[in-house]
Amino acid sequence: MNKVFTTVMPDKIGAFLKAAEILNELKINILRVSYNKAVDSTMLFIEASGDEGALCEAEKRLEKEGYIKGELTGENVILMEFYLSDEPGALLPVLSVINEFKFNISYINSRSEGTGFQNFKMGLLVSDEKKFDEFKKSVSELCPIRVINYKSSEKALDNTVFYVSFVNDISKKMSLSRDEKRELLINSNLIMQLLEERNLPPFEVFGFIGKFSEYIQSAKGEGYIPRITHFEEIDLTVIEPPCGSNVTVFNLKDKLLFVDAGFNCYKEELFDVLRKEIPDFDKYDKEILLTHSDVDHIGFLDEFKRVYLSENTALNLINVSNGKKGYREEIASHSPYVKISKILSGYRYPTCKNFKIIGKKQSGGLMSYIGSLDFGSLSFEVYEGSGGHVRGETVFVERKKRFVLTGDIFINIKDCIKAQSEFNKIAPYLMSSVDSEPELAARVRREIKPLLDKGKWLILGGHGAPCYWDV
Repeated sequence: MNKVFTTVMPDKIGAFLKAAEILNELKINILRVSYNKAVDSTMLFIEASGDEGALCEAEKRLEKEGYIKGELTGENVILMEFYLSDEPGALLPVLSVINEFKFNISYINSRSEGTGFQNFKMGLLVSDEKKFDEFKKSVSELCPIRVINYKSSEKALDNTVFYVSFVNDISKKMSLSRDEKRELLINSNLIMQLLEERNLPPFEVFGFIGKFSEYIQSAKGEGYIPRITHFEEIDLTVIEPPCGSNVTVFNLKDKLLFVDAGFNCYKEELFDVLRKEIPDFDKYDKEILLTHSDVDHIGFLDEFKRVYLSENTALNLINVSNGKKGYREEIASHSPYVKISKILSGYRYPTCKNFKIIGKKQSGGLMSYIGSLDFGSLSFEVYEGSGGHVRGETVFVERKKRFVLTGDIFINIKDCIKAQSEFNKIAPYLMSSVDSEPELAARVRREIKPLLDKGKWLILGGHGAPCYWDV
């Protein structure tokens, strides 16, 4: 089995040698090591493979030697600005108060501009908020002060606790559990290491992960402002949220048929919007079609009476719900981002008891017919692609009404709301590509039009505004 040890590198010569010797004595193979002093001068990640008993023993011995970092402390770097007279000794009273409160200084930046005053910036390592409030009262009697709301992922104010500060900052905003904090820590480091190998700046990684967290949080509650489009002739409502996939809803009089469900964390916001758009929303039975199994499309599946999906999509969801690797987790460059997405979007694994499999893709062909579905006046032909975006990707064609549900095989990237457009920039950077196999994805995308009769078609993609194609 594999295990990631999140360790502290002791500040002494031969520190890593000692850790390696412990693992070697227990016949544990080191699979991955990550240590970047410029990012964090103490945090060392070791991924290792061995017998479960040996890994447990290694953890005990590493802890005894002072390597293992237990619960992440609540330390954070707070950036402050002190408005001081530009004269000898002006800083000393402030330093005396900092010393009195026993705060470590991790960052200093100031320069005289010849104005008679200096804006003296300092990063203070703080673990006790009440103590910090007392400090602010004391130091404000000496000079004007300002606490600067900086993004720790964009400025290296302290490379002795960067990872801890970064994770604690996000955790405080999103109320993450201990296990979620550890997973965020490990997978943030994994992405950094992968992108570092492509010579990309490591702090950009943390900047993008920080943005993911900020965008998710800012779109909660009153910040959930989607674009809503109605198509009365087919009683269809399309919701384009600030973050996550489009949610398409057909009102079939006896039930509501959803297409994809967006992120789990926006269930209440989405339902509140739909209650305003669809009279008696809560009285309807709700069923859903899934275009594929990416995290931003599969929120709250247990809320639906039935979930219609391809066999490959079902297998993926069943596997990950049982603790096995999903399709994305099998791709080294995609796995860390998927795990972080699940943590920050509040994903919950479905029971999979309400699944109704449409059909199985046969070998051969970029786009294969796997079955049909009828819902009142709607009749879908269902096709499965070859997994260019992700295995199980599904297209639903309604010939009488002349519309197509494409999922992320086609997205209208040129016409997204501003918030969605900004959020959509994150995944391609952190995953290298949103497609499992980019070249195959492009070929599969070109197979949609050949499925369609000549004429005008409404295209309902996974992201972006509905649009029309002339075939």
